[in-house]
Amino acid sequence: MIKVAFFDTKEYDKASFESHEKATDMEFKFLETKLTEDTAELARGCDAVCVFVNDTVNSAVIDKLYSCGVKIIALRCAGYNNVDVEHAFGKIHVVHVPAYSPYAVAEHAAALLLTSVRRIHKAYNRTRDFNFSINGLTGFDLHGKTAGIVGTGKIGRIFIDICRGFGMNVIAYDAYPAKDSGIEYVSKDELFARSDIISLHCPLTPDTRHMINADAIEKMKKGVVILNTSRGALIDAEALLEGIKARKVGAACLDVYEEEADIFFEDRSGHILNDELLSRLISMPNVIVTSHQAFLTAEALNNIAETTIANIRSCFENDGICDNELCYRCGNIERCRKERKERCF
Repeated sequence: MIKVAFFDTKEYDKASFESHEKATDMEFKFLETKLTEDTAELARGCDAVCVFVNDTVNSAVIDKLYSCGVKIIALRCAGYNNVDVEHAFGKIHVVHVPAYSPYAVAEHAAALLLTSVRRIHKAYNRTRDFNFSINGLTGFDLHGKTAGIVGTGKIGRIFIDICRGFGMNVIAYDAYPAKDSGIEYVSKDELFARSDIISLHCPLTPDTRHMINADAIEKMKKGVVILNTSRGALIDAEALLEGIKARKVGAACLDVYEEEADIFFEDRSGHILNDELLSRLISMPNVIVTSHQAFLTAEALNNIAETTIANIRSCFENDGICDNELCYRCGNIERCRKERKERCF
């Protein structure tokens, strides 16, 4: 029996994983608390832990999990910037879910864009008060506009298809351009300068951290719309706020935020929000913030559960090779094990 401790568990997590539990030889232990150095002891006696984007999986936590006998850290998400993969090497195997529903995230980005440029959120609030005036609700056509897509993995390419469906011109930047894709790749600076709408679909790495900063915003068109459904730290939030106040940024749609760890996924409606920067962003009439929900569809939750369970089983069965292991042996974290076709360690 493989025992798995789930940290930062919400009701939708329990529902999706419990539906698969009976069909496996696993025992699930659901914990509401986030994983930290103080809570890692709760995993003692478990073979694996399952964590999410705001759990802390640094070197200290990894060492404590290792001392508790944990053999697998299973991320139920694609991003792994919160995990010290290098420190885990040789101690605990790390696996993730590289693609659960790219359609869910891309469609949410499109929903944010349409809501913003057509003022749907403002109209909704008005009509609930029986205010049917349309003054101040003028938007603009997406047709003919230029969309700049940063990151052309599965999600980015689906969002490109959506943009093309609206008749938009699409340009893209990616450190590793997709060959024979028909996508017009340009430099970051050219993308910033030409785009009416910029949508971020890349992972958070040292190279992409704060890629949208004051210098980048200065290069953008006046009135640019910025979308982020990837990782909060891709954007320097202070620079974004200044860009909005200077009327350079026309709108911002954020499903993620750099300092979201102690805020998102929780009901804070009865409390004073201590994050002044986020409070100021939310107060802006041209900013829409959703709480990291782009992934949240029934299809995505089911795929996350299925892949996570398969990842854990793969690590314990047969030769222990898991296609979704994050390996630090050669520094090529996502591709190393696949290229070597053997266990990370």
